[in-house]
Amino acid sequence: MASRQTTALAGVIAVCLLLRVAPTALARPAGLVPGDPYADPRHDVFNPLRYIASNILTAIAVALVLVVGFAQTFFVWKYKTKWMLAMTIGCYTFAIGLALRFGLHSDPHGRGLYIAEYLFVVLSPCAFIAAEYVLLGRLARFLRADQHLLVSPQKITRVFVTSDIVTFLIQACGGAISASARTDPKKNELGSHLFLAGLAAQLFSFVVFLGVFTHFLIRLYKHEPATWRAPKWKTLLAAMSFSFIGILIRSVFRTIELSEGFAGPLATSEKHFYGLDTLPLFIAIAIYVPFWPGRYIRTPESRLELRPEDQVAASEKSSPAPESDHTHATAEGR
Repeated sequence: MASRQTTALAGVIAVCLLLRVAPTALARPAGLVPGDPYADPRHDVFNPLRYIASNILTAIAVALVLVVGFAQTFFVWKYKTKWMLAMTIGCYTFAIGLALRFGLHSDPHGRGLYIAEYLFVVLSPCAFIAAEYVLLGRLARFLRADQHLLVSPQKITRVFVTSDIVTFLIQACGGAISASARTDPKKNELGSHLFLAGLAAQLFSFVVFLGVFTHFLIRLYKHEPATWRAPKWKTLLAAMSFSFIGILIRSVFRTIELSEGFAGPLATSEKHFYGLDTLPLFIAIAIYVPFWPGRYIRTPESRLELRPEDQVAASEKSSPAPESDHTHATAEGR
């Protein structure tokens, strides 16, 4: 339920935001526009990227993300995992943002294109993160290990998805203010700081979530040895871990990038954009194609079935070891 609400709200906000910023985003900085935008993009203040977007890299990125989106759409239908729908829709909005870079290649001075591209690319991961929050709660219930979460699965989802929505709104508001600033440096600075605050808050929230996730695994290992020894589910755990790492790398990068400003060295580097943003996010969503959560958690009522050998091994591990004959003999000798 929470994932559907997040997806719907994200879609409405994105549409409203684009309608809000599109008219003002077309305003160009004061000054003489260079006759040839391809001559010196690095020093072209009318080019918000400060480079010419590569159509080859754009095509590869869009194609790969769409393949993941199509695969996830099929899995949502096949395994009836609507609770992963936020991530799936996020794949398509992320692909839209990447595809807009074709327009920026043709029109490097396109302010409206840049605003739309930036918002779609930067805000789409909010949907990925929301799906991760929902997935942890589902996994805990599937393992019959709710008690090892710091809070209940329902509260985990509610608290962190709410934080995701709030940080999304902060970033969206910051983007709207910056886009409508035109040539007002104070207003642009306010929007940038607000956007940075949203990114930093999102990063903080995700780090806290990772702490909850790690605490859950430690308690599961210590107190549920039979569950820990059970096969298959740890494949999903490994996939989740890779996905979390990808999102964390991207979140750290975006926070540092924006702290340098929209014209900073990271924000104006295409290799950093793909290496520290697009690639980690692609790994975060693509890892679930071969390891789709619905293959392990079939229904909300599904629970892990323990094998007899796992239960026996766990009971032996938890039982105190018998004293050796040498120990008994020593005791009798005394």
